[in-house]
Formats: sequence, structure tokens, C-alpha cells
Amino acid sequence: MPPTLYYVHDPMCSWCWGFEPVRRELFEALAGRMAIRRLLGGLAPDSDAPMPADLQATLQATWRRIQQTIPGTRFNYDFWTECAPRRSTYPANRAVLAAREQGEEFDALMTARIQRAYYLEARNPSDNGTLIELAADLDLNEKQFAASLVAPDTRQRLLDEIARTRAMGMSSFPSLAVSDNGALRHIGLHYTDAAAMLREVLAA
Repeated sequence: MPPTLYYVHDPMCSWCWGFEPVRRELFEALAGRMAIRRLLGGLAPDSDAPMPADLQATLQATWRRIQQTIPGTRFNYDFWTECAPRRSTYPANRAVLAAREQGEEFDALMTARIQRAYYLEARNPSDNGTLIELAADLDLNEKQFAASLVAPDTRQRLLDEIARTRAMGMSSFPSLAVSDNGALRHIGLHYTDAAAMLREVLAA
């Protein structure tokens, strides 16, 4: 089988957001040269509990560190005052699965829409209502999406996908690995250097 590049992410992972520019550059460079498969890693299980203040402070510090590490990364800090944060990313992951049902291209499109809503528009993708609004923005079948978002089958498919990523040893996000002839080779991350990752991906 031809080699496949696996990309494991979570749509509400802030480092994945910072990684987006080089991720796009890498994928564009690999177009037509290697199969690429996106997998959801599931950062934080479902929770209705308000996010503790100390965790909110930690995540805001993470955003600032990302901006220092990856110049040009934008965050809208109004999220922390205008929304009711919860440590719950599984709904956003299921939204990507529900979108994927309506076409493979909607996997990346829904991920990008969630990221923009969360990081730039100060909207909360932990809320199903927000996710349904984002699906409408993408002209998805809203009724089908809303049903799939809460379907037991979608919940199980997410758990199965998460289990697969863990079995591959990809438990942090973002993660990259190349599968070739049954062997899995993990790729080092470079948040500002797509060329370095491209060389490693294509190395024999």
C-alpha cells in the first residue's frame, strides 16, 4: 500500500490552531504525492461543569505562549468573559464526524469553522447550539447534522477513532505520523517550518 500521512488533532486544541499555517503548507506540498488522513484525538470528554478559574488562567497563559512561539497567531481573549467556558471538546469532535457524513471535504471545513468561531469570534464550540449554527454556515443539511451530532452512533465512532489514535501512540495534539508498509513513523513537529516536516515525511 502507498504511504499515508496521519494527522491527529482536536478542533479545540489551541496548539493545533497555531499549527494551522504550516499544516496547510505541508498538506499542499504533499498533494498528489501521499495519502493524507485526518483523525480526531479527543482532548477533553463531555462535561457540563464550569471550567475552574485556575484552568481558565492556565489556558489563557497557553494562548499567550503560543503567540510568542508562533508569531502571527491570533486569539480573541473576549471568549473568557463573553462565554461560559467548559473543559469539554468532545462535542466539537462529534461535530466534525457529523459534518464528515455529508462529505469528506467537510471534515477540514468544519474543523476550520470551529477554530475560527472559538479563537477569533469568541463563540463556544462546547455548546451544541453553536455547532449547529456553524454547520449552517457551511450549508450542511442542518437537520441531518443536528441529529447526527447527538446520535449514539456518533458518540461511539468518536470513541473508536480516539482509541485508534491512542493505539498508534498519538495521544498529544497535533501529531503527525507516516504509515508505510505496516510501519508507523512519527514526525517531529515544527510550528514555523513546514519544509523541515516535509523532508522528514518524505525521507525513506
